[in-house]
Amino acid sequence: MGLFKKRDYIRITPLAPASSDHLKPIVPDGLWEKCPNCKRVHHKKELSRFKTCSHCNYGFRMSVAERLEVTLDDNSFFELFKDLPFKNHLNFPGYTDKIEQTKKETGLDEAVVTGRGTILGHKTYIGIMDSHFIMGSMSQIVGEKITCLFEEATKEGLPVILFTASGGARMQEGIISLMQMAKISGAVKQHSEAGLLYITVLTDPTTGGVTASFAMQGDIILSEPKALIGFAGRRVIEQTINQTLPDDFQKAEFLLKRGFIDQIIKREELRNRLGLLLMMHQGGEYID
Repeated sequence: MGLFKKRDYIRITPLAPASSDHLKPIVPDGLWEKCPNCKRVHHKKELSRFKTCSHCNYGFRMSVAERLEVTLDDNSFFELFKDLPFKNHLNFPGYTDKIEQTKKETGLDEAVVTGRGTILGHKTYIGIMDSHFIMGSMSQIVGEKITCLFEEATKEGLPVILFTASGGARMQEGIISLMQMAKISGAVKQHSEAGLLYITVLTDPTTGGVTASFAMQGDIILSEPKALIGFAGRRVIEQTINQTLPDDFQKAEFLLKRGFIDQIIKREELRNRLGLLLMMHQGGEYID
């Protein structure tokens, strides 16, 4: 039996460009990911299914599919309100082509996926915003899908869990995008008046009109560690008030100290925490 095992290395194929006498290697793309928070570099294979930084616990951005996998019970998700008709109301140049291209790149129909499922056996309606789709920006369809989610949950007497990730309003839709804030807020109010639970989970980043409306209207507001949460950008605020802001300004930890959110939960613990909250609200047995 061999005492030593040869390590696996990345294969680099050398090429000799016509303009140079030196060989330039071809290094494969997409093998490494840099943590936006602590700047440590991770090999993608080293990241767990939760996609968290092993050094600072920052959560890398997740797709909808990845989020569903670590949150809901297996095979319990049923998607609702998919493929709503798109219309470029303002005839914004290039917007229709951008939507079609983004659909192909992400496999999503819009910046939010909505449906129902179970967490530790407890039924819930769930919405997940995805920053990979035009930075999770609010559009008419995003507003319609989230509004319908709350309306259906109200009819069935079930809670809503909403994972937020957004850069705010979508500029290509102008005032139509901003109107979604009031539209969703109205549906949230009806859901609340029915005595039903609404939990928001703020992920990085949650900014703009989403923060100014439904992201902060949850009965319980949770956040992932190190998430950027705010309305206007840091530079805009500093120029407006003519002051230098703290380094951790608009981070989840900063907001927790000032009472804007209820708790910061590590991504690995989030599923069990949501299951516990649903059990406390709905009654029944907690299954760990």
